[in-house]
Amino acid sequence: MCELKIDGLAVSLLYQDGVFMRGATRGDGRVGEDITANLRTVRAIPARLSGSQHPSLLEVRGEVYQPVSVFLRLNQELAERDERPFANPRNAAAGSLRQKDPAVTAARGLSFWCYGAETNAGRPGPARAERHSDDLEYLRSVGLPVNPNIERASTLEQVASYCAKWQEHRHDVDYQIDGVVIKVDRYQQRENLGATSRAPRWAVAYKFPPEERTALVKRIAVHTGRTGRVTPYVELEPVHVGGVMVTSATLHNEDDVRRKDVREGDTVIVHRAGDVIPEVVGPVLEKRPPGTPVWTFPRQCPACATLLVRKPGEADWRCPNRKQCPSQTVEWLCHFGSPEALDIEHLGYQTVTALVERGWVADPADLYSLNATQLLQLPGFAEKSAQNLIEAIAASKQRPLWRLLVGLNIRRVGAHVAQLLAQRFLSLDAVAAANLEDLRAIEGVGPEIASAVHDWFHDQENGALIKNLGQAGLRVKDQARGGPVAARPFDGQMVVITGTLPTLSREQATALAQNAGARVTSSVSKKTSFVVVGQEAGSKLARAQELDIETIDEGEFLRRLGRGAPPETK
Repeated sequence: MCELKIDGLAVSLLYQDGVFMRGATRGDGRVGEDITANLRTVRAIPARLSGSQHPSLLEVRGEVYQPVSVFLRLNQELAERDERPFANPRNAAAGSLRQKDPAVTAARGLSFWCYGAETNAGRPGPARAERHSDDLEYLRSVGLPVNPNIERASTLEQVASYCAKWQEHRHDVDYQIDGVVIKVDRYQQRENLGATSRAPRWAVAYKFPPEERTALVKRIAVHTGRTGRVTPYVELEPVHVGGVMVTSATLHNEDDVRRKDVREGDTVIVHRAGDVIPEVVGPVLEKRPPGTPVWTFPRQCPACATLLVRKPGEADWRCPNRKQCPSQTVEWLCHFGSPEALDIEHLGYQTVTALVERGWVADPADLYSLNATQLLQLPGFAEKSAQNLIEAIAASKQRPLWRLLVGLNIRRVGAHVAQLLAQRFLSLDAVAAANLEDLRAIEGVGPEIASAVHDWFHDQENGALIKNLGQAGLRVKDQARGGPVAARPFDGQMVVITGTLPTLSREQATALAQNAGARVTSSVSKKTSFVVVGQEAGSKLARAQELDIETIDEGEFLRRLGRGAPPETK
C-alpha cells in the first residue's frame, strides 16, 4: 500500500459503539494530549459513524491538516491585521488544535485523513479483514475520510513509480505532503516481519528531497541585529517553495555571498533548509544579465550609518554603535521581552519599533515607566490591549535573576551561562563585582565568556542600566536569604535537539530545555542524557541509536517539562 505522507498533526480518535468519545495527539506513542473539544470542531471527523454494526471500541488513527488554500487565506488575514503569520500549514494545524478556545480552532478550517484503525479485539482492522486495503474500504463505508490517492502496488517498480509521480505532483493537491509511506498490505505478513525496538519492519517512509525553486533577486540588503552583527539577505520576487510563499532568504555573511557569487538581478535557486528556513543555494549563471556587477558588503550600518568593523579571524561585520543604533535597540528590546528572557507577553516587534521611534524607550529600564496614556497613542492599541501590556511588563519584574541576565544582551551569555552566573553569585551586584578569576572559576564559563561578562558589567552606561532596573523594581537577587536555586527537571542533564519539531522552533525548544536546567549541545556523545527528535533528524538520531542514547519526541519533551502543550506563538 502506497500512501501520501500528510504533513499535519497525528491524532488518535476513540469511537465507542460508533460514537466519537475522545481524541488525543500521538504524544510519545503511549500518552498524548486530550484535544477532544477541539477535534469536535473539525467537520471531516464524524461525531457518529454511518451504519449500525460497529466494534464496541474503535481507535482511528490519522492526520489533521490545514488545507493550503485555507493557510494562504489565513496568513493574508493575519498580515492585514499586522499579526505574525504562520510559518507553514503544519504549524498552523498544530497550533490550532492546541487552542484553549475551541471556537478559535473551528475558525481555522482544519480537515482530516484517516489511515488506519484498531479495535478492542486485539488485532488491526475493524472489519477483521486479511488486508489493510480492505479495512480502508470499511473506514470509507462508515463515513471516515480516507485519502483517495492511496494505491495498492504489486511490484517494487510500481512503488517507485508512485513515489516519483507524487514527488513531481506534490502541489497538485490542497494539502502539504512531504513523502510517501509504503506498507505491507497483508496483516499476516506484517506479523511475520515484526518490528525493531523503534519501528515496524513492514512499513517505510520515503521522504521527498528539499524542494528547490528559482526566483529573481530584487536586491541584496543587510540587517543589524541586537548584538551588532550585520547579516546579509536577499529580497526575492515572491515564489512558492515547499507550499509557502517566500519573499526573502538568508545569506549568512560576506564570505557566504562571495562564495556563492550572488548578485542583484540574478535568478537564484532557493530551498527551505530543513523545510523551514528559506536559503539561497546559488545563482543560475546562464540567466545572469550581462554586466551584472559583483555585490559588495556595505561599510556603514544600514540603521545608523556608523562605520562597520570586522575583527581578524571573525566572519561577521558588526556595528559598534551599540547605544544609539535604533536597529540594535529594537532587536534588544524584543529579545528582552522574549520567552527566552523576561517573557513579556504582548510586546511585539511592531510595538517595540513604535516605542523606539517615538523616543519613549531607549533601553529595557524605560519599559517600566510606560503608561496606558502613551500606549493608547500607538497604532492598534485600545484600553484593554494597553492594560494587558502594562500588566505583562509589571509581571516580568518577578522573573528569576538568570532570565534578567539573558535579557541584558551580554555577548555569549545564553540561558545556560546565565543560570551558572545566577547560581554562583545570586545577585546582579555580585556578578558586577566579580573579577575575571571569579568568573573563570565557574565550571562551564570559559575565558571568552568571562571577559565578555566582565567587560559588560564594567561599562559605565551598563552600570546605570542595572541601577535603573533595580529602582524599577525588578528582581535583581535570586533569593533574599541567598539560598540555593530550586531544582529543575533537567538539572545536570545534557540534551541534544535535532530535526524539525511539530510546534516549537529550535530556539524555543533550546530555551525551554535550558530554562529547566539542561545543557543543550550540538552533538551526541556518551554524556548525552537524551535527544529530542523531530522530522529529518538525520545523523544525530543515527548517532544516538548507535550509542543507545534515549530519544524522545516533542510531546514527551513537553510532558517532562510539566507542560500540557507547547507555548502559544506570539
